[in-house]
Amino acid sequence: MDSSVPSRPTRTRLDGLIGRLTAQRDILDEVCPHIPADGPVIELGLGNGRTYDHLRSRLPGRRIIAFDRALAAHRSSVPPEEDLVLGEIRETTCSYAGTCAALVHADIGTGYAEIDDQTVQWLPDLVARLLCPGGMAVSGLPLDHPWLEPLPLPDSVPVGRYFVYQLRTTRRPDRTGA
Repeated sequence: MDSSVPSRPTRTRLDGLIGRLTAQRDILDEVCPHIPADGPVIELGLGNGRTYDHLRSRLPGRRIIAFDRALAAHRSSVPPEEDLVLGEIRETTCSYAGTCAALVHADIGTGYAEIDDQTVQWLPDLVARLLCPGGMAVSGLPLDHPWLEPLPLPDSVPVGRYFVYQLRTTRRPDRTGA
């Protein structure tokens, strides 16, 4: 049995997770000081609550409203009841359109192209409608929308790994002409 370690191992799912989490942290650390002073933060995809906890530490006193299908967060990272919305994100966020959020973080990609391809059909418009002018969006999926302007990534984040946008201060008509 050969016990040598290859010099360039193939990229594993663990490598992908580490890259995603590192990108999230680096981007959030960079954008949090630059989001508008008013408006809540929206967390789409609470999951285990790690990013929620990070946002809480970077934006003390800021209201953070978290959305997810079901509660699976570590008990130390569960938002207050009034700031936790459970159910299908596409449906539960409808009543929050126009919230004027300063930041929307969307980490709802699955890693399955066929599912993520469907999500990127509705997620960009949802995010654009949640943000206030000048508000920022951070997403694991691309958000192609005329109201959202892509922003440069930190040097530590490879292009295509994660995405950052800012809502234009002057909205342009969307695809539906609204």
